[in-house]
Amino acid sequence: MTGLVLTKNSTPILAQFADILGWIINVVFNFLDSLGNPNIGLAIILFTIIVYTLMIPLTYKQQKFSKMSVRMNPELQAIQKKYKGKSDQTSMIKMQDEMKAVYSKYGTSQTGTCLPLLIQFPVLIAVYRVVYAIPAYIDKVKAVYLPLVTELLRVDPNSEFIQTLTSASQFKKQDFTLENTVIDVLNKASSTEWESIASHFTDLGGVIESTRTTLDGFNNFFGLNIANSPWFSMRQYFSDGQYLWLIVALMIPVLAGLTQWLNVRMMPQAAAMSEDGKENDMMKSMKAMNNFMPLMSVWFCAILPVGVGLYWIMSALVRLIQQVIINKYLDKMDIDEEIKKNIEKYNRKREKDGLPPERINNVARSSTRNVESTKREITSEERQKAIQKSTDYYNKGAAKPGSLAAKARMVEQFNEKNKK
Repeated sequence: MTGLVLTKNSTPILAQFADILGWIINVVFNFLDSLGNPNIGLAIILFTIIVYTLMIPLTYKQQKFSKMSVRMNPELQAIQKKYKGKSDQTSMIKMQDEMKAVYSKYGTSQTGTCLPLLIQFPVLIAVYRVVYAIPAYIDKVKAVYLPLVTELLRVDPNSEFIQTLTSASQFKKQDFTLENTVIDVLNKASSTEWESIASHFTDLGGVIESTRTTLDGFNNFFGLNIANSPWFSMRQYFSDGQYLWLIVALMIPVLAGLTQWLNVRMMPQAAAMSEDGKENDMMKSMKAMNNFMPLMSVWFCAILPVGVGLYWIMSALVRLIQQVIINKYLDKMDIDEEIKKNIEKYNRKREKDGLPPERINNVARSSTRNVESTKREITSEERQKAIQKSTDYYNKGAAKPGSLAAKARMVEQFNEKNKK
């Protein structure tokens, strides 16, 4: 394990995502530098906006599934209740077919959120890796460290003093002969640790001061050093009596928790009730997790560098804005019309495969609008129209003559007839 942080990740898939995202943040920083404002905090903000903008299609698909689930879950639960206690293969197949019809009705699938999450997960991990190891991906930031690191390795080839720093605890002893590892340690070093380095390597005072001055300009974000954790900054400001800056540092974890909480509240929540009308265990677990996540955000963003907290807040804000816009769009969508299109699309696919139209179960077939169910006698003419309509419906997508599906249907009709 060499250069644990700065050496670019070699994990399959994650490494490729990190390289792409690293290239993006490098371009963003160079753009800011060309404008005369090479600030890492601002680069993280712009970088986060760009990344989450690129992921809008996945976000839309995931949010649409969540919204449809609110309408779809009662129908799925009715099917599960219908086949409760039946474990024979025929019943299981029928249950799966009916559930598949419901998913098709709403234009989703049983793995509706899996694919977006599978794609987003390595991207989000890679984003964190890039933000946590800025010098590994922003060339101009790494270039600032190199003169100092070269001198440190010349004076102390084994970096024995550097190894005593708290920020060096995650590395192996043999790694400290490498430039990348020393840059990793300096990138995570607090203000106090930089002062220790300056007092220990007095002969390198000039290059240390020059490096710190440049990095302070890069890292300063509203008075906070994004390389320090909010917890470290709060303790330092408290001891110095700088209570205004203490509040500024406190806002990082507080905003991280608040934006995460707003994200959870904005997501459509599907009702998942048990037979007695109470929330089932899965729904209770989800609610507990949703309540726990904001608290977890507060904790992590208090002990990790401000730069990571800044990314955490911005990602939540961008997601929140996207959720509001996408929800407004989905609210205008005619779900019944969408259902009609989905059923037609599904039956066209079945027709291509030589299969008859799917006879969607009663729950899936029912309209999503409130319909008054009153009983009355129907006339002979209405009965004949209903029979003709039903006949036309099934003949329209009938299986091709001589096909395996047609023969299977003949057997099914024969069995149904003999059961009467």
